[in-house]
Amino acid sequence: MGPSFLDALKLAADRATAAENDFRREIAGRTRALERERAFAFRRMNLMRAVAGAAVVLRARLGWSSDSEARIAVVSRFAPVAQAVFATLAPSDDEEASGPDVIAALAEFETWYAEAHSSPFWTLFESYLPETPVVDF
Repeated sequence: MGPSFLDALKLAADRATAAENDFRREIAGRTRALERERAFAFRRMNLMRAVAGAAVVLRARLGWSSDSEARIAVVSRFAPVAQAVFATLAPSDDEEASGPDVIAALAEFETWYAEAHSSPFWTLFESYLPETPVVDF
């Protein structure tokens, strides 16, 4: 047998190796968790950026750069139309199911708008938007 101090040093070396291996496993696990958090954060941001972009299309088409109660009401009442369009994109297992009626949802929105504003919704698109000249400095 070797000297007892060698056994003590071997035991210390084995413990250090075990501690390092435990640490590496913990770091690997933590790294995977952080990678997943980062991936989800970017997926969340990218999806919501696209959704937000779709949500502002109506406002952009109408040239609305700010909100008012009337504008919020229009966008809110238009939401069922957008939902019906979205629902048509979902595949259906039932071939005979008619799915959502986008045209009916749009007609309902148009009726609401005409009753609430005494004019057709589509007149909003007749607003003249002056072009802003581009000036280079």
